[in-house]
Amino acid sequence: MLKDLLLQFFLSVLPVFAFLLWHDKERGWNGFRLFITVTSGISMVLCLLTTSSVHEYEIDFRVVPYLIGSLYGGYRALAALTVLYAGLRMTTVDYMEEMYGFLVYLIVFLVILLFLIGPFQKAAAAKKEKIGVFIVSILLVVLISIIYVLMSQAGAPWTSTVSLNVLMATIGLLLAVWLSIYIIEGLKEKQQLHDKVIQLSASYLNEVEKLQQFIDKAPIAVMMVDRDARITHVNDESFRLLGMKDSFGSVEDVKKRPYRNVFQEGADHACIPLLDEALNGMTTTTVPQMEEGAMLLYTTVTLRDTGSHEVAGAALIAQDVTELSQLRDELGRMERLSLVGQMAASITHEIRNPMAVIRGFVQLIQERSPQSQHEYFRIIMEELDRANLIISDFLSLAQNRELKMELASINTTISDLVPLLNADANLRGQSLEVMLCKDVPHMKLNDREIKQMLLNIARNGMEAMGEKGNLRIKTDYREGEISVYISDEGAGIPQDKLKHMFEPFFTTKTRGTGLGLPLCLSIAERHGGRIDVETAEGEGTTFIVTFNITEEDAGHSNP
Repeated sequence: MLKDLLLQFFLSVLPVFAFLLWHDKERGWNGFRLFITVTSGISMVLCLLTTSSVHEYEIDFRVVPYLIGSLYGGYRALAALTVLYAGLRMTTVDYMEEMYGFLVYLIVFLVILLFLIGPFQKAAAAKKEKIGVFIVSILLVVLISIIYVLMSQAGAPWTSTVSLNVLMATIGLLLAVWLSIYIIEGLKEKQQLHDKVIQLSASYLNEVEKLQQFIDKAPIAVMMVDRDARITHVNDESFRLLGMKDSFGSVEDVKKRPYRNVFQEGADHACIPLLDEALNGMTTTTVPQMEEGAMLLYTTVTLRDTGSHEVAGAALIAQDVTELSQLRDELGRMERLSLVGQMAASITHEIRNPMAVIRGFVQLIQERSPQSQHEYFRIIMEELDRANLIISDFLSLAQNRELKMELASINTTISDLVPLLNADANLRGQSLEVMLCKDVPHMKLNDREIKQMLLNIARNGMEAMGEKGNLRIKTDYREGEISVYISDEGAGIPQDKLKHMFEPFFTTKTRGTGLGLPLCLSIAERHGGRIDVETAEGEGTTFIVTFNITEEDAGHSNP
C-alpha cells in the first residue's frame, strides 16, 4: 500500500515537474493553460494504473492533477478533465453503493471548483496554497465519510491498518496539492521578476538613449571622463567650444583617450585644471572665461559611484553665453536710457513754463518796440513755438501711459479726418482721394491717438508733394489684418535715408523736429500694429499701417 501511494504521489505531481522542464523564461506563460490541462490528463491516466483500495473502494491521487489542472486551466479545463475523470472512474465501479459514493464525491468537487476557480486565479500565491489545501481537505472529509459508510454497510471493521492507509493517503494528497501550487507559483514569481527586469532594462535603455540624444543635440558642450582620466563621452558641440586639436574630426576619435591629450597645445582655457579638480573630488565649479571674443561658462561636476560614493569620473559642461552677456549689457543700457528719458521728460515739461513766460514778455516788448524791430520779435516767437512743438512731440513719444481702448471702426476715424485733410489739401492746391473698404471690422483703438498718427502721416505726404499733387487714403481687410494705405505723389525717399525714417530727431525737413514718424510708430505699436514704407524716387511714397485683430474683436461696420 505504501509503495503504491508513493508512486501515485510522484505521478500526481508529474504535471508540475513536466512544466519545470517545459517552461522557458523567453516563452513566458504562453500556452501554459493548454499544457497544464494536457499533462494533468496524462497524470490522471497514470494514477489510474496504480490505484489502491480501502475495503474495495479505490483510493488514488487522480484528484491532484484534476484539481491543479482545473484551477490553473480554467473552466474549459475543468469541463475536459471532469469528463476524463468520470470516464476513468466509471470503468472501475463494481457495485451501486460505490457508484453513489463517487457521484456524491464528484458533485461536491464540481460545486467547490465552480465557486473557487475565479477567486483562485486572482489570489496571491500564499492564498492560492490555502485555497488548494482547503478544497482537498473538504474532499478528504467527504471521501473518508464515504469509505466509513461503505465499510459500515459491509460490516467491515475500521482497523488500525485502514486508519494508517487513510492517514497516509490524506497526508500525500495534501502534500501533493500544496507542493504543486508552491512550485507553479514560485515559477510564476520568478517569471514576473524576469519580465520586470526586462521591462526595467528596456525602460532604462530608452531613458539612456533619450539622455544621449539630448546631450548630443544640446547647444552646450559636454565631455565625460572616467576615473582614469579617459574620455567616455563627448558631443559635437565640444569640438566648437572646448578648443580640441584639429586632428580629431569626430566623436569616436577622442573616446578612450586621456583628456589632457585632446586639447590644443598652449590653449588658454580652464578645461584641464577644472577636470583635474573634479577628479580629485572637489565640489561643482563654475568658471566664466573669455576666449577669442566669446564668453564661455565652464562647469565641472564630480561623478560618484552610487554605492561606495567614490569618485567614478567627472563631467565638463561648457556654454557660450556671449549673447546672454550682451543682452544683459544691453538691458543695463536700456535701463539707464529709460532713466535718462524719464529725467528728460520731467525737465522738458518744466521748461515749458518759463518758455511761456518768455513768450509773453517778448510779445509785450514787441508792442512797445519800434516797427523796425518787429521782425526780430516775430522770429523769436516762431522759434519759441518751434521749441514748444518739439517738447510736445518729445513728451508724447516719451510717455508710456495706459491707453483707453474702445471697439470702433477705423473707417469712422478716417471719415472724421476728411474735412480737415480736405481743407489742408485745398490750401496747398492739392486733392484728396479716400477709398474705404466696406468689409473692415471693428477694432479696439484709441480714437485720439489714431487720428494723431494718420494726420501726421497724411500731412507729411502733403508736404512731400508740390502743387496739384494727389493724396490717396485707402483701407483694406484680409486674413485678420486691417491695413491703411496713405500714398503721396512726391519725390520719394532715398534708400540711404529710408532706414533712418523712424529714428528720433532724424528729419529731411529744414524745420522738422524729427519726432513725428517715431511718434506715429509708437502709436501703431501700442495698438498692436506696424508701419511699412514703400517708396520709389520720383514716383512717390506709400505708408502702410497694419493692425492685427482677434476674432473676438471682429464685427463688420459700414464706412
